[in-house]
Amino acid sequence: MRRRVTFRLHAAAAAMALAAATGVVLSMPQASAATGGATGYATQNGGTTGGAGGQTVRATTGTQIHAALCGRASSSTPITIEVEGTVNHANTAKVSGTSCNTAAGVIELKQISNVTIVGVGAGAVFDQLGIHIRESRNIIIQNVTVRNVKKSGSPVSNGGDAIGMESGVRNVWVDHVTLEASGGESEGFDGLFDMKDNTQYVTLSYSILRNSGRGGLVGSSETELSNGFVTYHHNLYENIDSRAPLLRGGIGHMYNNHYLRINESGINSRAGARAKVDNNYFEDSKDVLGTFYTDAAGYWQVAGNVFDNVTWSARGTDNNPAGPDPQSNTTVAIPYSFALDAAGCVPDVVSRTAGANKGLQVSNGSCSPQTPSPTPTPTSTTPAPTPTATTPVPTTPTPGPTQPSGTNLSIGAGSDGSSKADGTSYGNVRDGNLGTYWSPAGSTGSVSIKWGSATTVSSLAIREAAGATGAIESWRVLNGDTGAVLTSGTGAGVITVPRTSLSKITFEIVSATGTPRVAEFETYGG
Repeated sequence: MRRRVTFRLHAAAAAMALAAATGVVLSMPQASAATGGATGYATQNGGTTGGAGGQTVRATTGTQIHAALCGRASSSTPITIEVEGTVNHANTAKVSGTSCNTAAGVIELKQISNVTIVGVGAGAVFDQLGIHIRESRNIIIQNVTVRNVKKSGSPVSNGGDAIGMESGVRNVWVDHVTLEASGGESEGFDGLFDMKDNTQYVTLSYSILRNSGRGGLVGSSETELSNGFVTYHHNLYENIDSRAPLLRGGIGHMYNNHYLRINESGINSRAGARAKVDNNYFEDSKDVLGTFYTDAAGYWQVAGNVFDNVTWSARGTDNNPAGPDPQSNTTVAIPYSFALDAAGCVPDVVSRTAGANKGLQVSNGSCSPQTPSPTPTPTSTTPAPTPTATTPVPTTPTPGPTQPSGTNLSIGAGSDGSSKADGTSYGNVRDGNLGTYWSPAGSTGSVSIKWGSATTVSSLAIREAAGATGAIESWRVLNGDTGAVLTSGTGAGVITVPRTSLSKITFEIVSATGTPRVAEFETYGG
């Protein structure tokens, strides 16, 4: 016990010394995290709490933000960083430490967890400087403005993204922020809110995205389909050319957003993506929903939306607008609760709540802004666990038959997937050999079996390799031709699906402990 106490005192002393050297103001020990609580998909997969339970640090420069991250006892020690003032290239330097991995010219949240960045006082502006989240989880960004981040010209930051996420990011809540540019790609700007390379469980709420060629994307290519479970609600998209957002694979839930002057295309659902589009207000815009610039179809479920002076282009090979009379072509099950404002009042509610420095007001579905209750201040100084530690281990599924009847249709078929770890192969799941296996590049990903012609499938068996039994937690089985979810559940084993004729079937690992190993992906016609 004495050694542990000594270590904590040394860590605190080191943090204070670093603060003194860099100008960071630390308030010890506890303070509340961001006002209110996470919503949407950020509440899933163990939830998003940011720095709740940790100390609060005040910063006025980017260097001080980095110093606060580097001054923690570990890369997962919870912290809330209150930011006031303008953060720019001149005051954002790299800071080194064992609990951080920072870089100059960008706010780098890399290989860390349990962090809240919140604007306070007169406000926080990140000027020409992006926020980059990489290989991290349980992050909250609230009440800040990020503007004019460039990928070309001078100065450049974060690949031109105002907020960008990539490489196994999980559980991010971005709330009451203002993200803006001053033009499109030709002027040096890229996306305002981008997610790629296996980023999941993200919510963007009560925010403004404006004056940009690109609002944001989910997935960087038609074959990069490991992203998803993203909620967008009570946001204003204003004077955006396209990508509001662009979805490649995965699920997006858009509700109670105000789309104003979308100039080329809005919600662009592609490559099997499924968008649930509820009670939004689309105004003075063009092609606000559909599949655009590709023949890789996406899908949507629509209800309660208002289309006010919206124009629609003609359908073509690479252009499939949902209008002029948008109809649902899929169904999307949402796992969390949410209260819908009537679409007719969305412009008013969003104008009064969305963006930085609006008092963090929210709506409860009554079309009237409300002030949320602050997140309770924890009484314990014990650091909050990372989301992976708080995710409940699923109960063991009810045992089924050890072998479905019939011939394994995977033998002799083809295969592909979202990613593969070094030394593994998609083909290992259809070779009949339990000694070989496929693993995704991270803890989640998908692998598919495909045939040259339509094949009827009614059941499958997912067999884990030795040493990895029980690693697969939650999963989905998708019709690879349409993107429709055939079934979902927990734990590997024998899985029954509705009898379906298809040319491709996909097993998607949504959550896992460690790196899963799929030795065989067997398919049967029954």
